Amino acid sequence: MNRKWLYLVMGGALVLGVSAVSAQEPEPGAPRPEMAGPGGPIGPDIEMLGFGEVHPGKVVAGAPYSAVTIRETKQTLADGNVIDRKVQSNVFRDSQGRTRRETTFNGIGPLAASGKTRTAIMIHDPVAGTAYVLHAENKTAEQLPTRRGGARAGARAGARAGANKGGNLQEKFEARIQQEIANGTLKKEDLGTQTINGVSAQGTRFTRIIPAGQIGNANAISIVNERWYSPDLQVVVKTIHNDPRMGETTTTLTNIQRTEPAASLFTVPSDYTVKQSNVRRGMRRPGGPPPAPSDAPPPDAPPPSDQ
Repeated sequence: MNRKWLYLVMGGALVLGVSAVSAQEPEPGAPRPEMAGPGGPIGPDIEMLGFGEVHPGKVVAGAPYSAVTIRETKQTLADGNVIDRKVQSNVFRDSQGRTRRETTFNGIGPLAASGKTRTAIMIHDPVAGTAYVLHAENKTAEQLPTRRGGARAGARAGARAGANKGGNLQEKFEARIQQEIANGTLKKEDLGTQTINGVSAQGTRFTRIIPAGQIGNANAISIVNERWYSPDLQVVVKTIHNDPRMGETTTTLTNIQRTEPAASLFTVPSDYTVKQSNVRRGMRRPGGPPPAPSDAPPPDAPPPSDQ
């Protein structure tokens, strides 16, 4: 995979996380409005890029931690062949709500043949309203465009935009969920409370049904999304996404430490050169593609999560 494209995709996703804000959050474990569709949420692809801790319009203060996130996807092909992919990230959040994620990629594109790995480092400061992608190989920091005034200003802007469109996005989303539950295409289950890697978490399972014939399928297809959310940490500590068309993806927060991370982790090193990102800021229309970078590959190029 082209390294520049990898960083641009990750940068663009973080821009959406910083800029695409709303006045309220869907309940933990529920598929988000922008992720819902006939085939179910697209959450695992976003989680692979490392945005499980990004809460649009919300700064999680007073709950510092560091941990290791492991995302594993297992897919069994029709001939019995098995694809097993893992992505590991070191994640940090301080008492101010600033986050840092160091994601190590391997087995992607040319990396698979070379046996090499690549680490992408992302810093998000919702208080200052800044976000960076660090490039250790040439000591540069790519500053991503964010809404002026930080997350709170973005939340106000998002709320105003929702009001101008004649409705509350959260209310519409909840109404859609209730409608799908009523017509039997979505089932919600409360899984109770479990301790996962030393953290108490509340579990919710959503099962989305694609009726027979909707996408040319002979029989109904069940897509299961299970999430375990820690009210104490205010973060999802485990997810299981099972789609028979794509396999099962499990993302787990491990090695959780409840101490304050070093402040230096959330700042750009003094010997780095800061450059403005060329990722275009903008909101995608509902159901439409995200805004593409000016030097993005052609539309038919495979996405990073499929390599």
